[in-house]
Amino acid sequence: MTGTAPREGLTALAETLDAAQLHGAPVSQSGAAMTLADAYAVQHLLVGRRTSRGDRISGVKLGFTSRAKAIQMGVDDVIIGSVTERMRVEDGGLLDAAGFIHPRIEPELAYLIGSDLPADADDAALRQAVVGVAPALEIIDSRYLDFRFDLEDVVADNTSAAAYVIGPWTDAATAGDLGNRGVRLEVDGRLCATGSTAAILGHPDRALATALRMSRAHGFELRAGMVLLAGAATAAVPLPHGAHVAASVTGLGSVWMRFGGGAHD
Repeated sequence: MTGTAPREGLTALAETLDAAQLHGAPVSQSGAAMTLADAYAVQHLLVGRRTSRGDRISGVKLGFTSRAKAIQMGVDDVIIGSVTERMRVEDGGLLDAAGFIHPRIEPELAYLIGSDLPADADDAALRQAVVGVAPALEIIDSRYLDFRFDLEDVVADNTSAAAYVIGPWTDAATAGDLGNRGVRLEVDGRLCATGSTAAILGHPDRALATALRMSRAHGFELRAGMVLLAGAATAAVPLPHGAHVAASVTGLGSVWMRFGGGAHD
């Protein structure tokens, strides 16, 4: 689909969303008449502003792959966004809470891409390029007021991407079948959500073909060293200041982080 909104309007929206993220100040839903192609154009402009400040794209993420998440957000289309190096938090590390608006966290499965994928790569080539799998946490933080948006708005806002944590990598060749693995999410030692990797598109490996298809459709690249966040295995939960958060995937281990900073820590 070809975008229809004027370029200057898309650029202005990217600038607005970028400022909202930089200053931790929510903005109203755009109200713009955007096509999905327009929304992805805004997203690329938004991420481009971040890379122009020295950040680097470190991977891609899928959204709304979980039925629970789709119901929670009132959206049922799968979407794709970028994650960057400055969004990455070390396993067991501290994520500075400064600048977040209304953060939420969800447990995911991550794939590590070991080689560049050419534009004409097929699903089999992508599967062969995957060298590792790991439990992961993704922090989402919509820049819109009240965490409310339509499909085009959330795509423009880089799918609410805010931060991510990757646990220990397991060799993809020895990881076994990743379907229907148990997933647990704990906040401050309290079990907040349980689920299964089967919630990710029925089987998380389907995220590979989906990422390849959507990357082609919307102008993303899949390169060596990138991570693919396959999507949430449970609904997202609020992330309170000072929280210690841990997630585990059966057979793959666990990942954890702290959220805080400043005088509270």
